[in-house]
Amino acid sequence: MNEPRRETSIGDYAAIGDCRTLALVSRFGSIDWCCVPDFASPSVFAALLDRERGGRFALTPRGIVTAVQRYLPHTNVLGTRIECETGVLEITDFMTLPSSADAPQQIVRIAACVAGRVDVDVVFEPRPDYSRGPVKLDGGAGRWTFAAPGLHCELRTSMAMRGDARSLAAALQLHQGESHSSVFTIAPEQTPFADGETTAGQKLDETLRAWQSWCSTCAYDGDHADAVMRSALALKLLTHQPTGALVAAGTTSIPESETGKRNWDYRFCWLRDSSLVFDAFTELGYESESGAFLKWLLHATRETRPRLQVVYDVYGGSDLIERVLPELRGYQGIGPVLVGNSASEQQQNDVYGEVIVTASDWVRRGGRLDDAEKHLVATFAQMACKVWREPDHGIWEVRTAPRHNTHSKMMCWAALDRTLQIHQQQPLPIDAALMARERDAIRADIEAHGWNEAQRSYVGFYGSDAPDASLLLMPRMGYIDARHPRMLATTDCIQKELAVDGLLYRYPPGKKYDGLEGGEHLFAICSFWCVDCLARQGRIDEAERLYERLLALRTPAGLYAEEFDVKSRDPVGNFPQAFSHVGSITAALTLQRRKG
Repeated sequence: MNEPRRETSIGDYAAIGDCRTLALVSRFGSIDWCCVPDFASPSVFAALLDRERGGRFALTPRGIVTAVQRYLPHTNVLGTRIECETGVLEITDFMTLPSSADAPQQIVRIAACVAGRVDVDVVFEPRPDYSRGPVKLDGGAGRWTFAAPGLHCELRTSMAMRGDARSLAAALQLHQGESHSSVFTIAPEQTPFADGETTAGQKLDETLRAWQSWCSTCAYDGDHADAVMRSALALKLLTHQPTGALVAAGTTSIPESETGKRNWDYRFCWLRDSSLVFDAFTELGYESESGAFLKWLLHATRETRPRLQVVYDVYGGSDLIERVLPELRGYQGIGPVLVGNSASEQQQNDVYGEVIVTASDWVRRGGRLDDAEKHLVATFAQMACKVWREPDHGIWEVRTAPRHNTHSKMMCWAALDRTLQIHQQQPLPIDAALMARERDAIRADIEAHGWNEAQRSYVGFYGSDAPDASLLLMPRMGYIDARHPRMLATTDCIQKELAVDGLLYRYPPGKKYDGLEGGEHLFAICSFWCVDCLARQGRIDEAERLYERLLALRTPAGLYAEEFDVKSRDPVGNFPQAFSHVGSITAALTLQRRKG
């Protein structure tokens, strides 16, 4: 099969999904990643992490000249246009949007020749349970079934495919005007499949209408509206509709370092990421998503209260033991492949602030907290009063001993500040005077120990001279005015010490800061935070130039990973990344307000 070498670059993929899981489709026509039924479930296709053993569903034309992916406007329906030596193939990929949590999930693929003649190699290689499970394909004449752990799977296709119990293949020749469609269905075990009375074209029309309807309710129509909408659609793809949770990214173990020492599983709900995302959703007019997150939070934290765990699974599970899957070699051969994340065992005190800020934004925009939610906010505020004096691992989840991180202290300040604001509108069961005293004590502590006079900057942790890009959030959280001399000096220090050609590291790269082997790359959200801070300082032209530069670094489909390679600026890390996309939205909103 004609398979270009660059197919495994993460920038060559785009995501489709159904708000329960997602699949990654390469620009050369191969679905190389899909976990079912949920984001963190075992994979059924994982060629992304092992080209030989992982499994895929590929429609690969021969003689490829160019290949470009674009989403259909205001949807997560993906169009891939592949120009070949003899003709042009267009592939439309999407997942249907189920009407209920227990409805079957479907990946639909429509391949059409729109010019000339195209020879296409087709391979269907399901490899359930991260390639550990057996495969036995049964059927024929366009319909095959197989079982995965707890699941029943079916492929229906108009393509004449043949194979054995493990794989199917076909060699097609399509002429202009000819097309083929396939529907891959995943359902709970023992679920009977429907007779397939709905065509692929009908499914496409229904899915287009559903996404366009969701987009039509967006309240933002300012500058960069298309970029904001694309990031909102990416974040919606990462939302788990049945529970209201949101995962940090759709993949595991896409390396952040060539050494493999920074491979992580991001298919879980980090409270920090989720809170920032739902704040952005609220600003865009999607209040129901934020309300659903608060409901999820009540459920998810029941096992760990009064403390907040930094990360949970989409069902609120707190046991995320990190383990290695030796069956898969890793992305581009860079292992290990991990499932689970030991960050769940860390103490990260900033999460109390992020969660309460979300509740505060909900209330500020007219949302009402019920008694259980008021008690939840009060409980987390009381914990912020307690833990702010304790060292922690901080926003970057460093693998060092806990330390007194300035950002964590600042977010505990924000937790108490927003709690008092909520209390003024909707009385909470708190000691308001105590909360005010603790809030003021945190500020005094930060000003005494988080500011380095010799460095002329706030620093990442007490006793250090190292800048940290998370400190760019101080004005956004209301801790300090963006034009305050200390904040101006801190911004200049961060740009001087952490920027490479204008793009930011999150902290000084190297083991000394985070305790990990392997080099750091440029962190996408940090540059968006810089846009936000510069705009608040009135440096609009500088902020606009940086934002335009960041937009130019998106993949052709408009997506971000977590980082940019420091040399090539190619995307690095798990993908698509919620943190990066929420940064894009909030930076655009701040720019618009400050320009207005």
